[in-house]
Amino acid sequence: MRVLAALLLLALSTPALGGRVEGLVGDGNIADVRVFPAQIELSTSRDRQTVVVQVVGADGVTRDVTDEAQFALADATLVRREANVLYPVKDGATEMTVTAGGRTLKVPVTVTKAGQDRPVSFKLDVMPIFMRAGCNTGACHGAARGKDGFRLSLFGFDPEGDHFRLTRELAGRRVSVALPKECLLIEKSTAAVQHTGGERFKADSELYATLIRWLEAGAPKDAADVAVPASLEIMPSRIVLQGEGSTQRVTVRAKYSDGTDRDVTNLSLFMSSNDGSAKLENGTVTAGRRGEAYVFARFATFTVGSQVIVIPKEAAYTWAGTPESNYIDTHVFNKLKKLRMQPSELCDDATFLRRITLDITGVLPSREEHDRFLADGAADKRVKLIDELLGRKEFAEIWVMKWAELLQIKSDNQGRMSYKGTLNYFNWLQEKVADNVPFNEMVRDLLSATGGTFTSPATNFYQVEQDTLKLSENVAQVFMGMRIQCAQCHNHPFDRWTMDDYYGFAAFFSQIGRKNGEDPRERIVFNRGSGDVKHPVGGATMAPRFLGGDAPDLKGRDRREVLGEWIASPANPYFAKNLANVVWAHFFGSGIVEPVDDVRISNPPSNPELLDELAKRFTDYKYDFKKLVRDICSSRTYQLSTRGNPTNELDDRNFAKAAIRRIRAEVLLDVISQVTDTPNKFRGLPLGARAVQIADGRTSDYFLTTFGRATRETVCSCEVKMEPNLSQALHLLNGQNSNQRVSQGGAVKKLLSEGKTPEQVVDDLYIRCLSRPATAREKEKLLPLLQTTDKAALQQELEDVFWALLNSNEFIFNH
Repeated sequence: MRVLAALLLLALSTPALGGRVEGLVGDGNIADVRVFPAQIELSTSRDRQTVVVQVVGADGVTRDVTDEAQFALADATLVRREANVLYPVKDGATEMTVTAGGRTLKVPVTVTKAGQDRPVSFKLDVMPIFMRAGCNTGACHGAARGKDGFRLSLFGFDPEGDHFRLTRELAGRRVSVALPKECLLIEKSTAAVQHTGGERFKADSELYATLIRWLEAGAPKDAADVAVPASLEIMPSRIVLQGEGSTQRVTVRAKYSDGTDRDVTNLSLFMSSNDGSAKLENGTVTAGRRGEAYVFARFATFTVGSQVIVIPKEAAYTWAGTPESNYIDTHVFNKLKKLRMQPSELCDDATFLRRITLDITGVLPSREEHDRFLADGAADKRVKLIDELLGRKEFAEIWVMKWAELLQIKSDNQGRMSYKGTLNYFNWLQEKVADNVPFNEMVRDLLSATGGTFTSPATNFYQVEQDTLKLSENVAQVFMGMRIQCAQCHNHPFDRWTMDDYYGFAAFFSQIGRKNGEDPRERIVFNRGSGDVKHPVGGATMAPRFLGGDAPDLKGRDRREVLGEWIASPANPYFAKNLANVVWAHFFGSGIVEPVDDVRISNPPSNPELLDELAKRFTDYKYDFKKLVRDICSSRTYQLSTRGNPTNELDDRNFAKAAIRRIRAEVLLDVISQVTDTPNKFRGLPLGARAVQIADGRTSDYFLTTFGRATRETVCSCEVKMEPNLSQALHLLNGQNSNQRVSQGGAVKKLLSEGKTPEQVVDDLYIRCLSRPATAREKEKLLPLLQTTDKAALQQELEDVFWALLNSNEFIFNH
């Protein structure tokens, strides 16, 4: 249990957020005590700070002990304390001692401008009220046409316009500075008069008082240099609650552009990804049923989240001591310990052989590979197999196909992408992946590409999508996993991205030039050196700015080249995480962030520590994703059985067991062709080519369409359809890909001609399709049906067995 406690403490540790521990004497069941925030800065007379004290038990469970903690200020004249809230009294610096669980922590406290009254601000005080009260949501006045004749900007993306609509839009204005309490804004909000939205807050609330104060001040508009929120944090960021009804208070703090910070817990809008497990209201998380949730606080343009795990109060749990193969297992198992789960057992060798061969190469192991692997008694044979498969050309072909989907490589009838340009683009990509060119170099080459679409194939990237805004959206989604489309018209409702962020990022692509080449099918892509993006609200010219970063120095340089250097570098915190998540999803059926291209604060990773470590390793490997694949496949987590146990049978996001995954369309067609010995023929490829080698996204057939091959119309990962449906079942039962191929390939006939008995043929078919011999029970049911002495009839019966195997779930799914 001491090892478990140490691991849980390590997993939950956030030393940057906790105070300084002075003593180590205390309850033996307590692993840590934390105070949030770790330092307190109070400025102006209206400031305050809510303090939260959290205890972490040796079993990883956290408990809110704020009410039980003892607080002592070294200089009590500087600060007034009411329960767990501090208010400024006079300027100075002191230290607050917090004692809980037998431990003592020191929290520095600084007070400035205590004698000054901060003027009320429309942007900083009033706008947050509209969000907190739900007034500017899409269901209320934030709708495109507003509600009941009054419109606010959605989630406050246009405070200037909102001020105008409140104070100037109507002759009989919605606010009154002469009679503040009787104006429409106040009476509607408190439901003193008819209001479709009902009461939004009470007349004795702090929100009401702030609005009255603003109106009494004359409903002023902010000065141009008013400080703006620069960041937001919610504390604590990790919560493990035991028992339904247990609670944990949080505190939310905003930092501003002038260097000050402010407790905005009372002004934040709270949400939860799973209200059934953890609900966050008025700054308090309340546990529900067993499960996991992320709770969010939204203030201004920022949304921040905290991970909450809820376990039953009576849950008895002892970690089984499952061995770890590498760092992946460490992070996955740490999460399982918090959830009181045990991982499944390892899969057997036959299952591993089929799973890894399909995942890495997109083909099934041959009979010879099967026999050799199962006969190998070496302890490291699985790692050796992984290395062997990574060296095969099929590995590169799988990833060329995946990237061809994301890059939308396909010809069209509109003249943008010729068939020749499409083939050149695909061959360029294939060469890069086959040569194991680091992904950062490939992305830099792609984004900075200049020249003809025939002579410089990477320039076809700018032919696929020529609209500047759509192109910027695609780049963000493919290379950073972000869907920023919402921010085109308003601030993103569930993420940090604003319209300024959106149009600043789009400005990197505003100077792309295109002209015809000597060959009428070829286009030349070049840097025009001119062209800007205008903000739709106000018409300002937007300077290129990295998403979540600064505006770079572009003097004398192609904007795309600068962007390419940043995107594919450690300076961009999203690139390595996104690619690591895409790779992970290929091997597990779902990403650590799922969907993989919907990275946002309100869709957090299921295991943030694991994703961070994968991204760090990927960066350390110089973006050599083969090494990352080797780490993933060598982990015990990847090699777990699909069979659950009582603790993890309902788990679908923490990788406690392997997922059963339907084989994707191209691979399924290839393996059907492989096991039946019937070659395929596709446009532009020789007879016997694999479906994963198809260059042009327009090339398809009925089977690929039915089984959900990506159309490459968009960059969305959702284009690949993995859900089984009735059409697929009917096609396998009655279509040519199972019926005719079984007899056309002659596999059964060949086995019989080699003198094999029906039992041997059955075993061969099972190994060929399922990578395992038939079980005794299966043979007991099959062999009595194969007793005929008529060779033609026997061949037909064995072909029926072959057909049945092709239609089995065990064949269609990777498991």
